[in-house]
Amino acid sequence: MNNPKILPWIARKAGITETMATKLWQRAVEEAKTACGCTEGSEFHRHSIERFLDLVEARAGGTVRQPYSNSTAQVSWIWRHQGRMAMFGLMAAENAAKFWQDTWKNVFTPDLHKRKVGC
Repeated sequence: MNNPKILPWIARKAGITETMATKLWQRAVEEAKTACGCTEGSEFHRHSIERFLDLVEARAGGTVRQPYSNSTAQVSWIWRHQGRMAMFGLMAAENAAKFWQDTWKNVFTPDLHKRKVGC
């Protein structure tokens, strides 16, 4: 499997060499192969990238110092935040489909108790 193009950027942010980042990537890929039992598919890629970020953070001491502030932040928050943002679009589409399904269901099957004529 090829190295991700973001690997040098992550290495710079974590303060490790690109050679070390490449070794960590290869280790993450091997662990993902073992965990998933295959080398293809979205589950394998997700697992390998998350494991790579965990290994980089462990190697960097758990934190990365941002050059513009005194605060420290983990590298993996970018990956995990992007995953959450991608899910928002899917949740919105799912909610819209459920809304339309409920609306059409109510149009074609109105409540029977509303149809009854009172005595």
